[in-house]
Amino acid sequence: MAEATPIRPLPAASVETWHREADVVIAGYGIAGVCAAIEAARAGAEVLVLERTSGWGGAAALAGGFIYLGGGTPLQKALGFEDTPENMKAFMMAALGPGADEEKITDYCNGSVDHYNWLVDNGVPFKESFYGEPGWETPFDDGLMYSGGENAAPFKEVATPAPRGHVPQMTGKRTGEKGGGYMLMKPLVETAEQLGVVAEYDMRVQRLVVDETGRVVGIVAKQYGTELAIRARKGVVLATGSFAYNDEMVQQYAPRLIGRPGAAIEEHDGRAVRMAQALGADLAHMDATEVAFFGDPQLMVRGILVNGRGQRYVNEDTYPGRIGQETLLRNENQAYLIIDEAAYEEGCAATSSTPFFRFPPKWAAETVEELESDMGLPAGTLQTTVEVYNRHAENGEDPVLGKREQFVKPIGLPVAALDLRGCTAGFTLGGLRTSLDSEVLHVSGEPIPGLFAAGRCTAGVCAGGYASGTSLGDGSFYGRRAGIAAAKG
Repeated sequence: MAEATPIRPLPAASVETWHREADVVIAGYGIAGVCAAIEAARAGAEVLVLERTSGWGGAAALAGGFIYLGGGTPLQKALGFEDTPENMKAFMMAALGPGADEEKITDYCNGSVDHYNWLVDNGVPFKESFYGEPGWETPFDDGLMYSGGENAAPFKEVATPAPRGHVPQMTGKRTGEKGGGYMLMKPLVETAEQLGVVAEYDMRVQRLVVDETGRVVGIVAKQYGTELAIRARKGVVLATGSFAYNDEMVQQYAPRLIGRPGAAIEEHDGRAVRMAQALGADLAHMDATEVAFFGDPQLMVRGILVNGRGQRYVNEDTYPGRIGQETLLRNENQAYLIIDEAAYEEGCAATSSTPFFRFPPKWAAETVEELESDMGLPAGTLQTTVEVYNRHAENGEDPVLGKREQFVKPIGLPVAALDLRGCTAGFTLGGLRTSLDSEVLHVSGEPIPGLFAAGRCTAGVCAGGYASGTSLGDGSFYGRRAGIAAAKG
């Protein structure tokens, strides 16, 4: 879709009237924007936030609320889990690649405990309770959970497992509507307001304003159809989210997601990325995507997932987002859950945050051979897969993919298959390349003066893989850095 309005930078000399001005102007009032606003205000800057919608929150307020933190946070310690920045880094480097930014991940891990304390000091509540069941997120108000497959193969062999999904405490959660992310955003916005941060809503940012030296000195936005020039005396921070809902950009950079945007909001249109690109900004990991998988983990761990060839391709006890990536990116979006009647009933009886992903079986049969035929799989493929799995499962083992012993049980009879083909959606992880101080980097490697960015419009700690909480984690962590750096001017 072609840009409806100009995106090239506007020369400051051509601005006849500055309609608003502040020291630091922030585009976007999600997690990255609010953290930038707090730190900029604390540094003594006058802060103005421009938010496209009619209220604060962005995608963060709709999220489950995981913030990926570790290295020995007070919550981890209180619940008996040992972790170090080095252990956290070992996992992140293995799980978030290929091409993970080691410098950024090292920085993030070393600052993780301090960041947890900062969030708590700013009113974010965490309950001293651990949720250890398989799931996309806790259905309760627990404060800690495994959120990236840390305790599953292959990562449990790379780093000592430690749960790092920190979830703000909240009652009355509704997945995808009002989750723990709301309770992350609410106290932070209240803190920003107490610090004097001003927010203007229904502001659609259009283009950056640069002076004769190439420094970013403002931003052009539209409010109710009126174009406004807003001056930034010290810096502009871009925090407007991903490009998951920009069809043209998805087709260009992350074509596997064509027609499958999800886990984001439609305002994630990539505008900030394009605005910075027009200044020569560098990009990174634009093909990287998180992939949600519409299967209930309580069912998946009790069966085996097979692809369109009747073969297992991922350990079913791992992080569901990893299952989604393996399904969409490496198995042509073909997936079936093979599960026996007893295991299906047991899974449906378990508590889950995603009971709406408990689909009825499409096929059921008295034998695996009959099920294989009904599914249209090549003769012998599913039978061989189940036979090999069951042979080792009798001993509580899974030497093929390493599923944990507690979830390894032979597939019995009668047996059924859930049709999970096409049950994926996702959001983009790539974006603007930034420094550790959240400066937007030019393709030359030098910072673009006056321009900072954080959150999903940037390439954060994820380069290929994903763990739940890394978006809110690096968005809040580097949002803070953006606010501090922008306030310095």
